[in-house]
Amino acid sequence: MRAVTLDGFGGPEVMRWAEVPDPPPPGPGEVAIDVTAAGVNRADLLQRQGNYPPPPGASELLGLECSGVIAEVGAGVQDWRPGDRVCALLSGGGYAERVVAPATQVLPIPQALDTAAAAALPEVAATVWSNLVVRAGLHAGQLLLIHGGGSGIGTHAIQVAVSRGARVAVTAGSAGKLDRCKQLGANILINYREEDFVAVLGEFGGADVILDNMGAAYLGRNIEALAPDGQLCVIGMQGGVKGELNIATLVGKRGTVHATNLRRRPATGRSSKAEIIAELRRHLWPLIADGTIAPVVSAELPATEAPEAHRLLDSAETVGKVLLRIRDN
Repeated sequence: MRAVTLDGFGGPEVMRWAEVPDPPPPGPGEVAIDVTAAGVNRADLLQRQGNYPPPPGASELLGLECSGVIAEVGAGVQDWRPGDRVCALLSGGGYAERVVAPATQVLPIPQALDTAAAAALPEVAATVWSNLVVRAGLHAGQLLLIHGGGSGIGTHAIQVAVSRGARVAVTAGSAGKLDRCKQLGANILINYREEDFVAVLGEFGGADVILDNMGAAYLGRNIEALAPDGQLCVIGMQGGVKGELNIATLVGKRGTVHATNLRRRPATGRSSKAEIIAELRRHLWPLIADGTIAPVVSAELPATEAPEAHRLLDSAETVGKVLLRIRDN
């Protein structure tokens, strides 16, 4: 089969569309998927740079989510059949013509949704739902602050929060991104280049929940921006890994800090990928099926243009997800 490979670690130019060995047949509890499209994630950029190795046993190929058609099923798989349109959460291998995944990490593609567009869903849906709903318990009337509102995570989180009756504040670096966030349902729009999000949130009594992709750089200010009993959910480290935390401020607000990672969760068991996917299928997927929540795709490029897809994701131009089209199914 063909896949995006790496000629060492470095910039986007190290990626090549090349022949690689086919994956093994699906084992017990697994399915093989002929990939239509793969989502491009910031974790892929880090792995390409040599800064985010795959977990033990995972494919060395890039790609943490995909969509396509099931080609084969392994022993014991009962929910899926060859020919089913699906999307899947992966530990790696999505930038390829075929991938093998645990059946418990696969989701059906709703009838009205384009197969390629579904590749934009697994990573953002699993990240947002597990943090905002399962961990933080986001509910109607609360105020959610989303950093990076124009990102794939951000555009999905806005829709999930609105569907749950929460108010949404977002930060973004351009008027265009803030306009798109407003269209999706955000009602407090903060240009971080021009405004202090702590001051803005202070006018509203603080945020009940903050979804943060910055990590260290925003740690102290995020605590300041919390409402009493607020929760900070850290899902990224774009602003560094070591920050200073004022415990007195956190204690004074009775605040909580959560930090989670999706890729290195166990496949099954407590807090596992299987558990999250089951939650998505039960609670979120009906909202995907009826159009209440939709994937936001900024660009779709052929797999041969993987370097450009990475450059695009790393630029200020995108709103939502960037996809790689692997094949036409």
